[in-house]
Amino acid sequence: MDATTGAGLDGQFSTAKRNVGLLAVAQAILGSAPPLAFAVGGLAGFQMLGADKSLSTAPLTGFNIGVAVGAIVVAAASRVLGRRESFMVGALMGALGSALAAFSLIQSNFWLFAFSLLLMGISGGFTQKIRFAAADASPSFYKGKAISWILAAGIISAIVGPQIAIWFKDALAPVTFAGAFLGMVPLLLCAIGVLFFLKLPSLADKKAEASGPVRPVRPLREIVMTQRFMTGMICGISSYALMTFMMTGAPLAMVIGCGFSSDLATLGIQWHVIAMFAPSFFTGMLITRFGAEKVVAGGLLILMACAVVAHMGIALWNFWGALVLLGIGWNFGFIGATAIVASSYRPAEADKVQGFHDIILFSTVALSSFSSGKVFTAFGWSVMNLVIWPITIACLLLVVLQLRAAARKAA
Repeated sequence: MDATTGAGLDGQFSTAKRNVGLLAVAQAILGSAPPLAFAVGGLAGFQMLGADKSLSTAPLTGFNIGVAVGAIVVAAASRVLGRRESFMVGALMGALGSALAAFSLIQSNFWLFAFSLLLMGISGGFTQKIRFAAADASPSFYKGKAISWILAAGIISAIVGPQIAIWFKDALAPVTFAGAFLGMVPLLLCAIGVLFFLKLPSLADKKAEASGPVRPVRPLREIVMTQRFMTGMICGISSYALMTFMMTGAPLAMVIGCGFSSDLATLGIQWHVIAMFAPSFFTGMLITRFGAEKVVAGGLLILMACAVVAHMGIALWNFWGALVLLGIGWNFGFIGATAIVASSYRPAEADKVQGFHDIILFSTVALSSFSSGKVFTAFGWSVMNLVIWPITIACLLLVVLQLRAAARKAA
């Protein structure tokens, strides 16, 4: 390597570190909106409804649908506008959604509130792509660390979002929670300023990676009907749906069902989101050492432990302990299952398989958040916890069958 080449690589690495730092700050800011929405969205919806409270979590369903839409739209926006500009548009949409949420609460307009959370969800779909942008902007030896920085920013988001909900929920009294959503607006606008300084490489530059023998692209039906793909998809979607189902209903159970303050419910969500992201620093190492199937099995067992703790009582530690276990179980279950799915297709098949997977995933997650409010209103928190058992047991059976199939193939 000559001096010119070395200087060029040093310059690229310096730019990559700068981009990753900016993206991590943007992630910390933009990622604070979902914890806030889930901490108070169901409670805000509950207070606007009349005698029938079963639709109280519909705004959070709107948020989840928005994430699915945003994950699709951001790809098209990135091709047309560029990734930096598309992230800025996503941040602006989040700010508009937050402002509209505050206005809808002041007007006591339930369906306008649901639409505003849909906008916030679309912004969240854009935010989901930040970790990929960080990896793409980095040289191969720095990609892992780049993603770790983004995950670390997620922990900051888990603290900032709920704290804004606590600090500003009564800022526009007597309208509860409107101030919390309004408090997000300047923060999300700051993210636009951070993103402005990005210098990301062009997406076209990433297309020059055609090495190795070309293998035929299989039909989608052939891929998704394999045992490995089905195991990964079902376990991953089940982990995500159960997490959303319980997380959405927990604030209602704590505040409406047991009389805890909304601040204590919000802190429970804060610890839950921290537990979702914090294990990510070593989940990959666990998958490498023990295999994705065993990590998924561990996640499912932790979800069962969540149900046990929740069944034991309705004290504050039961709720907080269950939420922390719920976050860790989701992390192991979903990341492990994602690794299984990713190993079931070839690079040329990635787009169509990932698209199919995400449509099923986010549709199921939206349904789980919608049903959470209905199940809580009709049957209560204890019945919500029972839902965990049949789903996790069925998924564990699938994992065992997959391990046996892999063992037979290796023999």
